[in-house]
Amino acid sequence: MDTPSGTSSARVANPVTRHRFSITIRWTMIGILLTLVVGAGVRATAQDELAPEPSIMARLASRALTLDAFAVDGMLVAVGERGHILISTDGGETWQQQEVPTRAMLTGVYFHDRYLGWVVGHDSAILRTADGGTTWEIVNWAPEDETPFFDVWFADVDNGIAIGAYGSYSETTDGGTTWSSRWISDDDWHLHKIARSENGRMYIAAEAGSFYRSDDNGENWVTLPTLYQGSYFGVLPLEGDSVLLFGLRGHLFRSDDAGESWEEIETGTDAMLTDGQRLADGTIIITGLAGTILTSSDGGHTFELHPQANRRGISAAVETSDGSLLLVGEFGVRVASLSELTAGND
Repeated sequence: MDTPSGTSSARVANPVTRHRFSITIRWTMIGILLTLVVGAGVRATAQDELAPEPSIMARLASRALTLDAFAVDGMLVAVGERGHILISTDGGETWQQQEVPTRAMLTGVYFHDRYLGWVVGHDSAILRTADGGTTWEIVNWAPEDETPFFDVWFADVDNGIAIGAYGSYSETTDGGTTWSSRWISDDDWHLHKIARSENGRMYIAAEAGSFYRSDDNGENWVTLPTLYQGSYFGVLPLEGDSVLLFGLRGHLFRSDDAGESWEEIETGTDAMLTDGQRLADGTIIITGLAGTILTSSDGGHTFELHPQANRRGISAAVETSDGSLLLVGEFGVRVASLSELTAGND
């Protein structure tokens, strides 16, 4: 997000004027709206004394705001507002809402296999399942921090990373049972998306034109310059050291040297770009607000714009086992073929 002066600054800023902002973030699909309140919140390690409220089972949960999705071994998982976790085992024809021990907005999901998975969200919530999403346990929860997580990624069953607001970066080496936090830069810009390339490089897309790379599995991170000072919400590694970076106002950039240099790619839209996927047939798809869908058939060098007629914001897309696409966003969940989407049908 284009950040107003003073809303996010260096971690070493004057403590009298900064002290620390508390944050409430609600993604309304017309952008990520930040409400910043000066507070005395000190990053805590203990869980809040009050137990979180469980999610409410809702008949129309599959039509509610949904922010992220994952496909694994024929199973689809979608997460979103009010602690909703939805699972489909029939390609998205039907969805089952799961009982979840929090009503926090859930923003990111990652599964190691069909059974073991993690979800992150507001209230610094991290949830874990070991039975394919049938049951969930809270392994991290700190609402007093008022610092949501936005994304989660695991290298294997033990080692994972969760990232979020104000530079929050937490790691686990025991499958998520315990988490430790550290800083990866001198700034505390919001960290939005983490991804790993096939050659092992790791990338983080962040706000205020910030972009980070690790060449040693997340042990160390370097900050790389970009061509735009607005927020980035997605990063998509391609072959070798090629990578796409995208975010506010339709800005899309390509690097073929792991982020050392960039070229801007025309998108034909000024809508916020939210997520990117490379499909099994090589097609690259990037989604965004206002029903934005971009596709590339030349490896991400050029893109075609396919605006959806309903103009409803798309937060993420994943490919299903039969080659269709699961879209999630302000409309909930939707499965469609790529040909339907590029024809502009809704």
